[in-house]
Amino acid sequence: MPAVPRISPHTPPPAGRPRRFEAVRARLPAVLAVVVTVAAGLGIRAVTGGWFGKYAGDALYTVLVHALVVAAVPRVSPVRAAACALAFSWAVEFAQLTPVPAALSEASVLARLVLGSTFGAADLVAYAAGALLSAAAHTAAVAVRTRRGRLTG
Repeated sequence: MPAVPRISPHTPPPAGRPRRFEAVRARLPAVLAVVVTVAAGLGIRAVTGGWFGKYAGDALYTVLVHALVVAAVPRVSPVRAAACALAFSWAVEFAQLTPVPAALSEASVLARLVLGSTFGAADLVAYAAGALLSAAAHTAAVAVRTRRGRLTG
């Protein structure tokens, strides 16, 4: 049985494919994850309310940031992307201890969606849950992609 070639993040693209195609192909799953995450957040907000809707939205906020990190840097590890997403989410939450996000949120709907307005310690837990969820999904996606590469390579 022939040896299975090892696929690494630094493996060059197959001959005949331009690098541009590989860059788009590497980012496509993350971009799709962004779209699905936004749709899930809007759907949950429309269908549910109360604490579930609020904290599911907070968790999905971190999942969205994770997907954006992966879209920007496709070869980032799942743990590193989740850590970046969690750090960003927590930084935004702690910024709400100042009057700046509230003032910006009054002026702009987009600022309200991105920055929020009031600090909530429970939000920090929801962000951590989102980071764990996104890291697990990203790890599974990498495993599937690696396995598929071994089978076709």
